[in-house]
Amino acid sequence: MNRICVFGEVLFDHFPDGKRVLGGAPFNVAWHLQAFGQSPLFISRVGQDPEGQLIRDAMERWGMATERLQIDERHPTGRVTVELVDGEPSYDIVRPAAWDAIETERAGYGCGILYHGTLALREQASRTTLEAIRNSAKGSVFVDVNLRSPWWQRESVLAQLVPANWVKLNSDELALLMPTEKPDKDAALQFIERHGLDGVILTHGSKGAEILTADGEHAGARPESDVPVVDTVGAGDAFASVILLGLANGWPLQQMLERAQSFASQIVGRRGATVSDTAFYRPFIESWSGQH
Repeated sequence: MNRICVFGEVLFDHFPDGKRVLGGAPFNVAWHLQAFGQSPLFISRVGQDPEGQLIRDAMERWGMATERLQIDERHPTGRVTVELVDGEPSYDIVRPAAWDAIETERAGYGCGILYHGTLALREQASRTTLEAIRNSAKGSVFVDVNLRSPWWQRESVLAQLVPANWVKLNSDELALLMPTEKPDKDAALQFIERHGLDGVILTHGSKGAEILTADGEHAGARPESDVPVVDTVGAGDAFASVILLGLANGWPLQQMLERAQSFASQIVGRRGATVSDTAFYRPFIESWSGQH
């Protein structure tokens, strides 16, 4: 099995009522993968502060490898300040943060699959480190597009797709990166060809998701209709974690997509982007191991 490396931000969301929630898309993905027995290598950086220690403690309790969680003496642990404006949340992704300054390490990473988003590449230091990791990776590269204003520019995001094999994005992000009058499916196929990808995972929110490949394969799935939606935060990260699990284990595309959609549908029925109860994951593990 290919070891999955996950590169990018880990942070706390701070809410107006004083509550804070541990997250960051790459961290959420790595958390789920650990629960699925993958032992991912999470590559990030936290501050030498109490919140940085909380993150390390949480990872250790969950059994996650911490050897590539760097400690930064100058920058604080990542923080997102959430404010409510007319009832709608707005987000300030505080800069700089420790995850903006992830450093290159001499030891190899041994990545069979390398996952990263686009937010963690807003600063040159982390971009340089990611390039070094990509250059040493022998497997495939999976880019999870997360366009968070003002922390993205179209050309810099597109530049990150050059070494990618798989790209996950939603239909709005596809339209921003490649404006066209074509339907989503045709636009996605053009996107694959233009960037030399193996495939695209295109999500449509409550309408489901589809996978399209350079070989002409296509798979589609819709979310389960009987699951109450409590919190959609982290649904995309849950979805991505199962896609990575499927790629690592060679699952057929349709099966992989249906399993990812099923897991994401259960996550939105709970509060929060991650779950700290191993029993939550057990039915998925048992079901999937029995079917494959």
